[in-house]
Amino acid sequence: MRSEPPVLRAGLAVLLLVPVAVLAAFVSAGWEPMRAFDRGVTARLHEVAHDVPALTTVMTWLTNLFQPNVFRLAALVLVIWLARHGARRTATWVAVTMIAGGVLGGLLKLLFGRGRPEFLDPVSSAVGYAFPSGHALNSAMAVTIAVILFPRWWALWLIPLLTALSRVYLGVHWTSDVVAGLLLGAAVPLLTARAFVPARAAVPVNQL
Repeated sequence: MRSEPPVLRAGLAVLLLVPVAVLAAFVSAGWEPMRAFDRGVTARLHEVAHDVPALTTVMTWLTNLFQPNVFRLAALVLVIWLARHGARRTATWVAVTMIAGGVLGGLLKLLFGRGRPEFLDPVSSAVGYAFPSGHALNSAMAVTIAVILFPRWWALWLIPLLTALSRVYLGVHWTSDVVAGLLLGAAVPLLTARAFVPARAAVPVNQL
């Protein structure tokens, strides 16, 4: 795990949580400018989804490949690997982060109860409430954990971005849902790392 001051991570987490709180307030209040933006983006992408079926197939493949359970399984593999290499505190951090973030995302969905986009001719479907996006949240959490542990893997952040795009493209989430999911997913590991960060690197990265 990287050794920058825990306070720095906590400060960055707060900066990420501010726009999440703003988006949550807008969703709760039904702020019309944001709703109009969401509807406009979703409507345009829905047209593209019907006009370019090959791209729709790719987006469907991406959204299925990068579903939350895939990242949970990857986190479990990482937890086992860390524990076997003696980094039990870091392994605990990974497990706690993924569980806490998942529970938080589910509670927020219930709290806001935001409906998903609806179309007469949908190209995809999803169940449950929309805000925040669980796909975006879980992918961002897992990748942020990976980047904290292995900084050279920063390019992995392309995965949450593509995941978020696929959800809006397929018409199962609003843009504000996935933005909130990405920001919250990045913030949660930074906050939990505040409690688990060791004085020295806990991960034997040279063994990868």
